[in-house]
Amino acid sequence: MRALAYFGQKDIRFTDSLAQPQVSHEDEVEIDVSWCGVCGSDLHEYLDGPIFFPANGKTHAMSGQGLPQAMGHEMSGIVSKVGSDVSKVKVGDHVVVGACCTCEDRARWPDVKHEREGLCIACKTGNPNCCTDLGFCGLGCQSGGFAEKIVLSERNVVKIPNSLPLDVAALVEPISVSWHAVRISKLQPGQTALVLGAGPIGLAAVLALQSHGAGTIIVSEPADTRRQKAEALGAQTFNPTEHGDNVIEALRKLAPGGEGFNFSYDCCGTSETFSAGLHTLTPKGVAVNIAVWGPKPIDFYPMDVTTSERFVTGSICYTTQDFEEVVDAMDKGKIDINKVKTMITGRERIENGFENGIMDLINNKEKNIKILLTPNNFKELA
Repeated sequence: MRALAYFGQKDIRFTDSLAQPQVSHEDEVEIDVSWCGVCGSDLHEYLDGPIFFPANGKTHAMSGQGLPQAMGHEMSGIVSKVGSDVSKVKVGDHVVVGACCTCEDRARWPDVKHEREGLCIACKTGNPNCCTDLGFCGLGCQSGGFAEKIVLSERNVVKIPNSLPLDVAALVEPISVSWHAVRISKLQPGQTALVLGAGPIGLAAVLALQSHGAGTIIVSEPADTRRQKAEALGAQTFNPTEHGDNVIEALRKLAPGGEGFNFSYDCCGTSETFSAGLHTLTPKGVAVNIAVWGPKPIDFYPMDVTTSERFVTGSICYTTQDFEEVVDAMDKGKIDINKVKTMITGRERIENGFENGIMDLINNKEKNIKILLTPNNFKELA
């Protein structure tokens, strides 16, 4: 089949001969892909990888699959085939896909020798996004959505109403990342929030916060275009480059009463944003890290937490609950799909996905938010 695939370090290219996935387990679902978003993780795989993908000549520990693999994990599509035990969806349903591969997926690859059998403590306790062996569809465990078809467990599939456009639906995945962070942080209606970074996840955090009834929402972002996107979603914005060494003081003053925020959500992952997210909090405030960090540690002084009884926590991925809640919020108008559409800054066929998708985002980060790729299964791009 046709796909934009990861062949190895600095080697991402279109191919028309990638092996087509087959339904081989009773709980699997085959999906004809409509749209799939390019994520920052895809960019890092090109610039710094392989990170999640196996190295050349190696295979993934969960699936036993090697390279090449189709990239892409933010996808929507239409069900084209189902296994004998599938009950959640049927052929013809419009769906979105969660990309996590967990302990439960080992049964899909019975011929692979796994170091550990059974479920890890995270999966046993209903937290599969924290799975000890967490892997990702489209990021090394198995081929993803920059392709004509994808096959995965029905656990990963959430049906959407046909009234939800499939291009907008491709953003359910990144919005679910931020939705999960807001949900587990336990923000209550009327409480205030600082979002650090107005990339796709930061903008998604604005939508999630609005849907959860947040009061004042401030987005700190240095890039003009991204601040404008945040303002278009209804957030107030702040340019940290205009305040020199007084960023934290200036941010605190923007909160009602001028004494800080109840919550902060770091969608950047730098020492500066970590510090700002912590030091702009009120007493008992909660700093949530959504960003994926590199392997370098940063300075942290525990008394900055202790003396104000603040909380620092993290949020990884999402669960099916988050997908279902995001879809429901879109369907009921709690998330305005017209706002979601403003996050889409490009649409390309997978044939041109490397140059006009991945490289465009790398070279023009300041003007792009979300570029969607399509195999054009349903004449999305005539």
